[in-house]
Amino acid sequence: MHLQESGEMYLETVYILTQKSDSVRSIDICEYMGYSKPSVSRAIGLLKSGGYITVDGKGYITLTKEGTAVALKMFERHTMLTNFLIRLGVNEKTASEDACKIEHHISEESFNAIKNYVSNLGDR
Repeated sequence: MHLQESGEMYLETVYILTQKSDSVRSIDICEYMGYSKPSVSRAIGLLKSGGYITVDGKGYITLTKEGTAVALKMFERHTMLTNFLIRLGVNEKTASEDACKIEHHISEESFNAIKNYVSNLGDR
């Protein structure tokens, strides 16, 4: 199953929420993302059928190996791009919002080039 940008955002959100709490439910995602319960429920169903998450009998959501890989990739991109934009002088809120847009569309080659450039800045 090919993930769209929204699926990647949901997986990243589940990852972020699991860093703050041992248990994540759909309502937590609704609150964090500001989405309606029906929208989140539909997305959770698609992610579950795609093998990216599991949902237990109590409604607790867990990332699968595949889901974790996507979530970590998106989280790394978001974090690194946000920090890069801040270093360029962009305010933190704008940098985070722009990074969220970029992280889903940037090629692996371009992302790695930016990542290498940023890591080399630390050497200066």
